Amino acid sequence: MAASLALAGCEQAADDTAEPGSLRAAVMGTDPIPFAPERVADLGFDPDALLALATHAEEENSTCFLVAREGQIVGEWYWRETDPDSTQEVFSAAKSVTGALVGIAEHDGDLALTDRASRYIPQWRGTASAKVTVRNLMSNDSGRFWSTKSDYTTLLHAKDRTGYAVGLKQQAKPGKVWAYNNAAIQALDRVIVTATGVETAEFAEDRLFDPLGMTRSRMTPDAAQASTNVYFGLQSTCRDLARFGQFFAQDGDWEGEQLLAPEFVAASTAESSQKLNAAYGLLWWVNRAGPQRSPVDADNPGLPPGVDGVGQLAPGAPEDLYAALGYGGQVVLIDPSSQTVVVRLGAPGVRESFGYGFADGADVITDALDTLG
Repeated sequence: MAASLALAGCEQAADDTAEPGSLRAAVMGTDPIPFAPERVADLGFDPDALLALATHAEEENSTCFLVAREGQIVGEWYWRETDPDSTQEVFSAAKSVTGALVGIAEHDGDLALTDRASRYIPQWRGTASAKVTVRNLMSNDSGRFWSTKSDYTTLLHAKDRTGYAVGLKQQAKPGKVWAYNNAAIQALDRVIVTATGVETAEFAEDRLFDPLGMTRSRMTPDAAQASTNVYFGLQSTCRDLARFGQFFAQDGDWEGEQLLAPEFVAASTAESSQKLNAAYGLLWWVNRAGPQRSPVDADNPGLPPGVDGVGQLAPGAPEDLYAALGYGGQVVLIDPSSQTVVVRLGAPGVRESFGYGFADGADVITDALDTLG
């Protein structure tokens, strides 16, 4: 059934061979899949419980809520004058897409996660940043300079965001501190461009969006058109993000083509990437128990790490859940065991939409999924 996720080009009609309700049939211009309790139950969900969760999403000022399993749309809802073709900014959920691009480049033989980033960023050679690896940038333990002003004001207003990010200094030794470091992640734009010889937005289009049928998705440039935004800036839809989630649920396989190594998917999502924050993989949030760090910690990342608490993002939910998360309650959550993908997008700029998070998406698995058969 996973093969039914392939999508025709945006100018084409729905694939007549695809089962109604599959993401393969859900091309641009099609209406939301009608909610059919019998079909929902056949896909392993409690219809009443799923409707209750959709109502909760609506109450949290969502623009869309979509649940898919094994490539089949279980249910989808749209609010606030949106529809299946509506695109919006997904903020830091873009980081997980950036991670996929690094993984594709590694699978193509263009780079390795263990490479020093200075191999692709010459400015770092011979400096305190020389030993920072590509993996350090993805696991947020690079030790690159971080402050709330730098990460959330100066970087945001920089005309050349990658140039700004690359030009920052080293604050700590790699692997010693954890910080949700937007600037360090933005430096991956330079890594991707140097390693592949292709602008990151173009690489995303050719090697990820087109193969997966993410026809309404694009990565945006900075103000100077000098670099691609990779720590945020992805414009996408509920359905496109469901395809992306299913791609990871299938261990990087799409229509029989292995675009990502299964080992890369596992390293990104199946475990904590370091010991400082159990909740973080490689540009994905994971439901692993242990010390939990938040995106903006009270302590200085240049000091020994504090511990916000020991627990899980979704206590009581399966430990193998993982998610792409973004500002404003943007969630793409994957349950690999049941091949379930949950997408919720929050209304941009609406403060009341911000309360939705990882645990809310996990409720679909714990409260509505009847069977893992």
